[in-house]
Amino acid sequence: MNILVVIGIGTLVLLLAYFTYGKFVARKVFELDDSRKVPSVEMEDGVDYVPTEAKYLAGQHFSAIAAAGPVTGPVIAGITFGWVPTFIWIILGTIFIGGIHDMGSLVASIRHKAAGIADTMRNYVSNRVWILFNVFIFFTLVMIIVAFTDITTASFVNTVNLDDDSVVGGGATATSSILYLILPVMMGFLLKYTNMSLNVATAIFLPLVGVSIWVGQYIPFNLQEMLGLATPQAAQKVWNFVIIAYCFVAGIVPVWALLQPRGHLGGYFLYATLVVAFIGILFGGFETQYPAWKNAIGSDNFWSPMFPMLFITVACGACSGFHSLVSSGTTSKQLANETSAKPIGYGMMLAESIVALIALSTVMILPKGDALLGKSPNFIYANGLGSFMELIGISKAFGISFGLMAFTTFVYDTLDICTRLGRFIIQELTGWKGWSGRIVSTMLIGGIPLGLMTINLTDPAGKPVAIWSLFWKTFGSSNQLLAALALVGITVWLQRTAKNKKAWLVTLIPAIFMFVMSTWALASTFASYTIKNGVFVMPVGTNIVVPALCLIYIVLAIWVAIECAPAIIRNSHNEEMEEESELICKH
Repeated sequence: MNILVVIGIGTLVLLLAYFTYGKFVARKVFELDDSRKVPSVEMEDGVDYVPTEAKYLAGQHFSAIAAAGPVTGPVIAGITFGWVPTFIWIILGTIFIGGIHDMGSLVASIRHKAAGIADTMRNYVSNRVWILFNVFIFFTLVMIIVAFTDITTASFVNTVNLDDDSVVGGGATATSSILYLILPVMMGFLLKYTNMSLNVATAIFLPLVGVSIWVGQYIPFNLQEMLGLATPQAAQKVWNFVIIAYCFVAGIVPVWALLQPRGHLGGYFLYATLVVAFIGILFGGFETQYPAWKNAIGSDNFWSPMFPMLFITVACGACSGFHSLVSSGTTSKQLANETSAKPIGYGMMLAESIVALIALSTVMILPKGDALLGKSPNFIYANGLGSFMELIGISKAFGISFGLMAFTTFVYDTLDICTRLGRFIIQELTGWKGWSGRIVSTMLIGGIPLGLMTINLTDPAGKPVAIWSLFWKTFGSSNQLLAALALVGITVWLQRTAKNKKAWLVTLIPAIFMFVMSTWALASTFASYTIKNGVFVMPVGTNIVVPALCLIYIVLAIWVAIECAPAIIRNSHNEEMEEESELICKH
């Protein structure tokens, strides 16, 4: 089957969902109304609260949420379970869970002065839930920073060997990344302190992003050679430190200086990858070669471990708790009017789903047993984009560099926002404000991931593995569990405020599904480290890190659910009483 058929059907279904289900939810569930004054206008401060045009904010939001998740997750899931179940979950999960989660988090936040989703729980459940939820979020942010930093820096030290014997080196990607980070800073200062318009700035700096990719191939920044390090892994650890240091700076500077311009340029980068991919899909004639199902339908191992691991492996490609942090942490402080919550909240999640489908297509075109399937997901993705770009006369080497740079760009946006959100959480919990609070809080949210990345960890079988691959399951489970808990908070809010008395069911049903799958996955990962031949064995040394994190997540999630359940039941009972009273009055 031609991949055009598969990706085309998926895209059409997503577009249809935007204009039907998305419209229904915006009007009947969240009741968007531009007559309400939004926090960015009411609380404008020029630093965090800044009213922003929807087209500008959409690119920033898109590049923030569409990080490594919608690329890495679908690639791993496609290889592990086959492309058909991965495809089905990406589509259905996005429409009925991910999009609702993102828009709900954004709307709930702007209705509460741009407060985070945890504050929504404090307002409608209890202060204890607010503390627990913030602790859960903090640990999830740590996992995101660890997994995304490590997989990004891997592309700075590894290489890709092409069929024509040419090599795409990691040093080229590193150079392009450094140049790319300089460009939005220059753009931000020009927009802030000159009369340069956004359109002119975009026309100048967007082509320079392409130049940075081209230049990187000729001036590779090979840290291993420059520092005389023995192995690429040693160089990667240095790069991990550099990226965390960058996150520290990005987490404390005003949004106009880096976050907004880089998000804007990153958004166009995302759009460019979509265009390139669709050119390949439309005109490449690529056929699906990878198996539709990894295990035969009806076989003993068909359902397990696909249930529950498929739903946490795809991660951001279908649903992501991290998006609730972006929506309620930074985007809600910049949203200029309520109705923009639909294209930015729901629409950008659907767009991310298309990124996930494209990532999946780079697996679909590979035959089973291809050597490339053994490489990390970002290289598989970049190879696919390189093949697509060959159709328009661009060398595959440049195409792969473009793909790796695109992947890195996605990750930078997420790392910046994770650091900023982690700072917000620590400052909220401690009450430590001012510059000293900013600096210490940012050092803490960056220091813990850096410490984890210096530890030599192994998988349950005792074999050394890449840090990102080890933490991906933990990140996926905690991330999806965070989505479930965010949906619980939105459910309680809807029960208390929505005019439509059944609106809360739109979020409660997805919340239950994600909670079950995520806790199941965490329990499975915990058991893989602690159950040996049917006997519980306590891991020793650094091997205790992953199961300990799994246990922490499970305890926190169950605790939050126990705290929230009475509020949901109580609100539901009150609604039934109101309905009965209305019927009595009518009679």
